[in-house]
Amino acid sequence: MKNVKKSTLLIILCYFGLYLAIGLSLLLKQPFGNPPDEYNRYLIPQYIAQHGTLPNGYEESIRISGYGFSYAFQPILPYMLQGYVMRLVMQFTGSEEALLYAARGVNLALGLLTAGVVLLLSREWFRDRRFGFCFAFLATFLPQSLFIHTYVNTDSCCMLSIAVMLYGLTRGLKSRFSFGDSLIMAVGIILCALSYYNAYGYILSCILLFTVSFLSASGQGLSFDGKSFFKKGCFISAIVLAGIGWWFIRSAVLYEGDFLGLRARNECAALYASPEFHPDTRVTWQSQGRSMWEMLTKSDFWTLSVLSFIGIYGAMAIPTSIWIYRFYKALFLIGPVLCIVLRCPVPQEKGRPHDRKPLFRIFYHVNMIFCILMPVILSLIYSYATDYQPQGRYLLPSLLPLCFYTVRGLAKAGGLKAAVPFRGHSSRPGGGISEAWRNRILSCAATLFCLAVVAMSALTVYGYAFPYYEANPVAP
Repeated sequence: MKNVKKSTLLIILCYFGLYLAIGLSLLLKQPFGNPPDEYNRYLIPQYIAQHGTLPNGYEESIRISGYGFSYAFQPILPYMLQGYVMRLVMQFTGSEEALLYAARGVNLALGLLTAGVVLLLSREWFRDRRFGFCFAFLATFLPQSLFIHTYVNTDSCCMLSIAVMLYGLTRGLKSRFSFGDSLIMAVGIILCALSYYNAYGYILSCILLFTVSFLSASGQGLSFDGKSFFKKGCFISAIVLAGIGWWFIRSAVLYEGDFLGLRARNECAALYASPEFHPDTRVTWQSQGRSMWEMLTKSDFWTLSVLSFIGIYGAMAIPTSIWIYRFYKALFLIGPVLCIVLRCPVPQEKGRPHDRKPLFRIFYHVNMIFCILMPVILSLIYSYATDYQPQGRYLLPSLLPLCFYTVRGLAKAGGLKAAVPFRGHSSRPGGGISEAWRNRILSCAATLFCLAVVAMSALTVYGYAFPYYEANPVAP
């Protein structure tokens, strides 16, 4: 038992150590402005660091050249954290390089927190630690997943919020939402609401699953535990409203009732955008009278979306190895298919409360599939109607449930008896692999899997991104 604990601790230390080493290397190496739209995003923490206050979305100094609007209309919690950390650093140095690294460092810290919560989530979703580690390494070391935690953006906080929401939700479904688990889920909802609209589907799913979890079936039909629902629902709602209410009230006051800031952002763009980016004259698939089907079949939307979801660094200019793309495309296809078609039991997976409720189990998985599809749908709409930018970072909110179904499929396959017996190691007459040998094979396979996904991130950073940065030291 002590050896198992020591090996588990060693894996966890390697998990965080490798993540920090690769992430910090990329953070320090990439030129300012080379990651997607970092220059325009950095304007907001710069403003906060200089003035000590939050900017109005119409503020001229933070408006995006050409487009005429700013990112300050949308929730900016990550930029606030970065801005006030930069303001602290300014007390010691005025170095622009130090201030940039401070802002990026906030996102790397959020990335480490995300990695930690994903590791905790893996313990809730998989009884067998081998598959749990496979899930954690897959989600954390996907090249694009690591990349977004190394520059200024709101995606990093968004991924943390999703991990926290799913962790709180999963524990809550088991404990009937104890106050501790309800608090965790509420914190995740706050982080999501103040960072990224594209992930709001998770908030909706948390609400739906929380509500339905208080339904129970009996011989007399469905019953609803209204007392517990209202008690715990009010507790979660109070925390969430206390955490996010100030932002939406502020937006409503600043933008004439537009608490989301979306209408005000469009009005700002209409006032200050250049002709080629003006909302009324910008050329889009929709404005040309072309259908979304044409965009999907006659453009590179799917190719760019899928490849950059796996990993394209810089301003969509640094692809990685074709074999890395092939590996992840095959993995994200085969894993979920195995999860669907294999009906064998998965002894490695913990029993959840909804396992006793077939209808709730279906509803749970429908919600998770919805969370996978919603970012894809939003990216489609945005590319078609607003600005053709098929970027995989828009799809990253899908990552955790996608990785769950992928590894769940592998776990189901790992639970099958091998067709070819290992002579001399049969556990019963007639052949077959003994349990001991099957465990050894699975342990070796899980170890190789984790090492492989780390190696793919390392290869992308050191073998492809770094040579590009050496050849292009200044961002275009």
